[in-house]
Amino acid sequence: MHKRLATALTCAALVVTLSGCGGDDNREELDAWAQDVCGQIRPQVEKIQDASGAIAEATEGDRSPAEVQEADSAAFQDISDAYAALAEAVDGAGDPPVDDGTRLRDDAVSELRDLSGSYADLKETVDGLDVEDQGEFSQGLRDLADQLELLGQSGDQALQELQTGDLGEAMARQEGCRRTPTGDDAGDGASADDGAEQQDAEQQDAGEQEAEDGSGGADE
Repeated sequence: MHKRLATALTCAALVVTLSGCGGDDNREELDAWAQDVCGQIRPQVEKIQDASGAIAEATEGDRSPAEVQEADSAAFQDISDAYAALAEAVDGAGDPPVDDGTRLRDDAVSELRDLSGSYADLKETVDGLDVEDQGEFSQGLRDLADQLELLGQSGDQALQELQTGDLGEAMARQEGCRRTPTGDDAGDGASADDGAEQQDAEQQDAGEQEAEDGSGGADE
């Protein structure tokens, strides 16, 4: 079950990373705005990825429920902080130089702040789990995984809109907004959407495997 948590968190990192190429319309102003935002994105994406790694690590070995709870709580806090910082980065850059730029910025900032709040709520939830009751704790982790899956399926419409058209292409030209290739992705030009689809498939497979053979760590 903990693997489902880690997979869902990995998906979150893909929301704010891009790959692609751009055109020349209004390029100087677009690049200036994108550079301002993207220069602050990568550290926050890496924080989200590190949080996912921490949750995955908590599944290894013979971790007690209290240790698992501590790891999950810290991960959710880090993700909440990362999304709050991303909101500030987009807000601080001002309106992007495109039609309807004010709405695009406002919607993206609101969405990022909502995501930050959602992960803060998840931290409160995991903090409230009873580590003395193994069955109740394991069920709590299952409920958290379900909430994360729902969170990953909604709430990124404004971010996707921000990353389309000339503005999206300008962001894709910035190093800080490019998804770092790993494994089979290296050098193949795969987009963030492609990565998200792959993660969704892996997430489903992990969930099915958990149902078949049970999870390690806190679920044992």
